[in-house]
Amino acid sequence: MRFYTAHLAQNQAPVLVREGFSLGAMVFGPLWLAFHRAWIAAALVVAAEIVVTAAIARLPALWPLALALHWLLGLFGQDLRRIALAWRGYGESAVIAATGEFEACARLLAARPELAPAFLAGSGRR
Repeated sequence: MRFYTAHLAQNQAPVLVREGFSLGAMVFGPLWLAFHRAWIAAALVVAAEIVVTAAIARLPALWPLALALHWLLGLFGQDLRRIALAWRGYGESAVIAATGEFEACARLLAARPELAPAFLAGSGRR
């Protein structure tokens, strides 16, 4: 069972964000954040990676620092995505337990049928 948070904004399709570790955020880092429109977080991660890379160039033994940065991105990537949604005017409206995103959408629509037109207007992913 997975948990999703539903984020709603006026005249926008609802966005579902999965809770938990994100392998995509760990592997792709700032590209994953930019794909999910978390621009500020992506820029901060790029800056942190530049600093860490410069540190590794001087002291090669600091490579665990780079691994730690990516591990933290995996742990907190979805939270950074939620923060970016809040900055864009999305409010968290529900927490949904489901086996997958499709079921989470179905449960959200069952609980809030007035959201059906917004789902039809957009993909539900932002």
